[in-house]
Amino acid sequence: MPPRTSNTADPARTPAEPRPALRVAVLADSDTRWKWGALTARRLTSGADERDVRPVEVSGLLLRGRATPTPRQLAEVGEVGIEAEKVREVTAVEFLHTVRDEGYDVVVLALVGGGVQAMLHGLAALDLTRRPVIVTGYVGVVYEKLADGLLLRHGADVVLANSAHDAERFRAVYEGVGADASAVTEAALPFLGGAPYRAEEGRDTVVFAAQPSVPASRADRTYLLRRLVEHARLHPRREVLLKLRSKPGEHTTHIEELPYQKLAQKVPGGLPPNFRLVYGHMGEVLDRTDLLVTVSSTAALESLHRRIPTAVLTDLGVREPLGNHHFVGSGLLTSWDRLDGGYRPRPDGQWLSGQGVAADGSYSAAYDTARAKVAELLADGQLPPLAPYYTPATAPGYLPGILARHHLAPDGTPLPGAAAPQETGRVRGAVRETVRNAARGAYRHGVQRVAPVIRRMGEL
Repeated sequence: MPPRTSNTADPARTPAEPRPALRVAVLADSDTRWKWGALTARRLTSGADERDVRPVEVSGLLLRGRATPTPRQLAEVGEVGIEAEKVREVTAVEFLHTVRDEGYDVVVLALVGGGVQAMLHGLAALDLTRRPVIVTGYVGVVYEKLADGLLLRHGADVVLANSAHDAERFRAVYEGVGADASAVTEAALPFLGGAPYRAEEGRDTVVFAAQPSVPASRADRTYLLRRLVEHARLHPRREVLLKLRSKPGEHTTHIEELPYQKLAQKVPGGLPPNFRLVYGHMGEVLDRTDLLVTVSSTAALESLHRRIPTAVLTDLGVREPLGNHHFVGSGLLTSWDRLDGGYRPRPDGQWLSGQGVAADGSYSAAYDTARAKVAELLADGQLPPLAPYYTPATAPGYLPGILARHHLAPDGTPLPGAAAPQETGRVRGAVRETVRNAARGAYRHGVQRVAPVIRRMGEL
């Protein structure tokens, strides 16, 4: 077991002596959350103080599940400061054992709410002499399950809010149920960046940022694809791109039952020559974008940060299930009819300032408060026990099920048989991995092929 690095300064250490590395672990359960978690770790430990020359070691861990990213998805996320080949897949129990054995200083939980809650209880059950600082948050716009998601994240030392607007809402939820709200810390989305927008002569590119689960129905997704194709036909000299999150069979943060790739194969008359389906890092796509169109993708915030003209569609209504209600007051809401006619929305400055977009150049300081908070917690040395809002006493009908999904008992300890021995030999390990891959493939097939058929049969 490696020696635990101290969270407190060593008075005997001379100024010339190198400081021990700050050890950080990022646990993520999807491609988008991996991107958020890895970049958040870097921003929190970037050393704003020039005197802080402490090296940082970041370990990447992927929680095994339906949305565990593939090597291709990891590569497509872009530069996050952690080599993809050094990222390993773990179960919840294996992660807890790793934290126990490795002695991390900071752990970033880039997980869905239930995963965060399970890891908080699992970490609390370890009863470490010196535990790591626990950080969590959201990967994008928080437009649904606000109370549920927040209470499942309660108990972390730092709950990051991506804007002043979110920080205010987060504190109101915690205080409204009598929970400690001191962990809520305003920051910003960690992946905003890129060069400010500049129009280029001869370039005219419209990008539609697709979402895996918004909208959900075949009719709505077919409608959006048809309007995008019609826009390309109306403007034959304009390049029209459909930016896709994943390839068929891959999963992202949300389940995609009806991939646009398959719908595009059935477009009457085929796709026009100026229409293309594209993958890749969103930042690289935005480098050549003159208008970004979406229903409610976080890509809109990336686009606005770079001052790229951005439109949020109202064609399917402004509704909570679509998430575009978040953009009420933004000045961005419009329809394909208006876009076809050449309209370009102008964002409302006051709305932007409350959303953490920081198009005014203040983004470089967005993580100062969070960075200082983590540094203060590390300097404290002895952190108090983790105390989530949900306990077997406050949520006896809810919490045990959440923990059981991660093979943890109601007290946070591993269920019998949950921890597979690490030293099982190469053959058994290879067989186990083959079975896992087959199971994951069967699950995805069920989600994308079988489940829609069953739903359609139920509607008859």
